[in-house]
Amino acid sequence: MLVIKEFHFNPFSENTYVISDSETGECAIIDAGCYYADEQDILSGYIIDNNLKVKYLLATHLHLDHNFGDRHVYNTFNVGLTAHPDDAFLLDNMKEQASMFGIQLQDPPIPIDHNVHENDIFKIGKYSLRAIHVPGHSPGSIIYYCKEEKIAFGGDVLFRGSIGRTDLPGGNYNQLITGIREKLFILPEDTVIYSGHGPSTTIGFEKKQNPYLQ
Repeated sequence: MLVIKEFHFNPFSENTYVISDSETGECAIIDAGCYYADEQDILSGYIIDNNLKVKYLLATHLHLDHNFGDRHVYNTFNVGLTAHPDDAFLLDNMKEQASMFGIQLQDPPIPIDHNVHENDIFKIGKYSLRAIHVPGHSPGSIIYYCKEEKIAFGGDVLFRGSIGRTDLPGGNYNQLITGIREKLFILPEDTVIYSGHGPSTTIGFEKKQNPYLQ
């Protein structure tokens, strides 16, 4: 069974996910947004208490609210960051991003350890996640799609009834809308999208109800 654990972390109320194969204990952390020490303890405590083996630290994109906990994950589980190289510039100015929101970063962000590209496959036990590149919210935004379970982890690309912001550095509205229509709306309508903020949604609901995509 594929187990999905959702956490809500940091002042931006970001969604962090741990997905694991119940048979092998292998897991992936998607968007380690844990900022405060107690949040970091909650994340690592869940993994340790359930005897999980962290195989991947996957970033849907490299905005600061989705990556506060990357260094903690690396220090605790010795797993490097997997992200799209087109977002690497966001790591370089993360300290400046944080100061704009009155947030102090204790340490510089860890660099990308493994570059992810379109159609890369990540195996977690018997399950597979396929990378789908949908730029527009950020240049390197990635969806991690599990076909057999009909689920996808979409970061800030697509929300229930909304889409990701495109007014941030590297954002592009037309690119985002095109990517959603051409790459996500071809997925089965009952595919569940686990977003980077807020509740989950489905492809079918967004095709019918999302005002940005009619």
